[in-house]
Amino acid sequence: MTFLTGAARVLVAAVGRGAASRHICSKAQHRLTAVCSSRVPCWTQSCHVRKMGSTVSCRSGIDRDSDGSAAEDRKMSTESKTSSGEDLVEAVICREEELPKDGMKAFEMEGGKVLVVHHKGHLSAIGSKCSHYGAPLEKGALCNGRVRCPWHGACFNVTTGDIEDFPGLDSIPKYGIKIVNGEVKVSASKAMLAADKRTKVLTKRDPDNPSNFVVIGGGAAGASCVERLRQEGFSGRVVMITQEPHLPYDRPKLSKAMDLTPDRITLRSHQYYKSGDIEVLLGVSAEGVNTEEKVVSISSGEKVPYEKLFIATGGKPRRLGCPGNDLPGVYVVRTPEDANTVAAAAIGKHAVIVGTSFIGMEAAAYLASNNRAASVTIIGNTSVPFERSLGPTVGKRIQEMFEEQGVKFINSAGVTEFASENDKLSGVVLDTEETITADVVLMGVGVMPNTEFLETSGITRDERGYIPVNEFLESNIPGVFCGGDIASFPLQMEDGASVTIGHWQLALGHGRTAALNMLGHNAPLTSVPFFWTVLFGKSLRYTGHGRYDDVVIGGDLRSLAFIAYYCQGDRVVALASLGKDPAAAKYAEMLEQGNFLTKEQVIGDGDIACKLNCS
Repeated sequence: MTFLTGAARVLVAAVGRGAASRHICSKAQHRLTAVCSSRVPCWTQSCHVRKMGSTVSCRSGIDRDSDGSAAEDRKMSTESKTSSGEDLVEAVICREEELPKDGMKAFEMEGGKVLVVHHKGHLSAIGSKCSHYGAPLEKGALCNGRVRCPWHGACFNVTTGDIEDFPGLDSIPKYGIKIVNGEVKVSASKAMLAADKRTKVLTKRDPDNPSNFVVIGGGAAGASCVERLRQEGFSGRVVMITQEPHLPYDRPKLSKAMDLTPDRITLRSHQYYKSGDIEVLLGVSAEGVNTEEKVVSISSGEKVPYEKLFIATGGKPRRLGCPGNDLPGVYVVRTPEDANTVAAAAIGKHAVIVGTSFIGMEAAAYLASNNRAASVTIIGNTSVPFERSLGPTVGKRIQEMFEEQGVKFINSAGVTEFASENDKLSGVVLDTEETITADVVLMGVGVMPNTEFLETSGITRDERGYIPVNEFLESNIPGVFCGGDIASFPLQMEDGASVTIGHWQLALGHGRTAALNMLGHNAPLTSVPFFWTVLFGKSLRYTGHGRYDDVVIGGDLRSLAFIAYYCQGDRVVALASLGKDPAAAKYAEMLEQGNFLTKEQVIGDGDIACKLNCS
């Protein structure tokens, strides 16, 4: 460790129905690009080949992009075009000299904000907020013609406003911009200014198109896939099969705000799916797939034919399997009903969380906040929470943060039994024979891939039940694609090594990639993993992936303003940041380009991830 200072079928829609300065950009050092070029970015704090944008500090920093823009961008003296409408307004937002020389800046307009992006003489105006949770894009990372959200890593094209990486589903507006007599004028729709997001129109089904695409799973990957199929102009039949009774919803919120009801976290409305003639079969599970006949057998007894198939059935929570495992009061969380039940049952009661997973820790933070539970105890089998994922030092500091909120930890312990009195949960028995009083238990001990129904399908599954796919997410069966938590897929930043990663952002990306490849676009998966958690109001971001042998910590761990760099040898394979935006967003962009920081660099400057520039 190196320290630095400082079952009903519901048819929703169907046709016919309503580096510090010593950093050198060279092949020999740090495995970065041979030269700074406009095609392959050279990531640096200050590049020696040509002048870069000025460096900035964490939180308030803007990534400077000197790269060439897409042809659709305009020179600063040229007027852009935008859609017309009765609510179109035009306003002077600033003087020309107030524009960013090479970067981004948000300006007030008609009660809203527009983000002006200027790099290498090209100018554009887009929505100022991320369409996911409304983060200010001005504080994000700008590179290669797109801006990445500082909070959760969503990416938007600065020319079109289109979303190019996730989370989130919607794009952001694109506005007209021109400079007249030194004044910068923007023309925009009032509705777009107010919404600050843009939902793409879905293609309707053509009854003369016989193609039939089926998606199994109504989670992030499935929802993203059906949308993208229609957005790309596919006019055949689209069917989404989901065993849950709800339309796709924002699953990461389940453990962060456990009282949220399904209607408050739904991603899209019934009307949305109807507008694109997307058939959604709710409360229906897939019972089997016949890849020779190309049909999906579902729990209603019907068979759904397909031409192309995307399987994204997600994971199911593990249970410990010890005595008392099925007692009332012993829960797992997978659905809104699960979360709501735990939240209600724990009020004023003694709650025990088994497992220090992100789900378990988020649930513990929720129950411990505002005195919801009488007490919260976390039992983990490692010496500190997050020991494997974030390292022992970061894990210890997070544990201390929880303890400051009254949460008790029992580390390096196992559970042998859930005790009961009169068939009612009374406690948790540890492998030390100690019994911890418990009225409510939540198990957060991981998930298993939900793929048993594919056993006789001919679709290859590995020894753990995951489905190996190629870079286009296609399985061993042509025309059958898999994604999300069930997929073992090649990760670009690890030179194509197969991984299984259960991140919401990646699942959404899998849906998009699968849709494009179902349509024959040969689009490989290129997303860099980006994850976040919120604990007692503190947001931790994580980007990258891989085993590490050392952790370099920059900033102030005690005050929870730090960046943890995870190193494998001399390479920084991942980082976690808290109170240091946009460090994770900037490093995600660097990783996406195939470049890495080095251990030497981060030891020399613990805030270097905040200062990265893309050129």
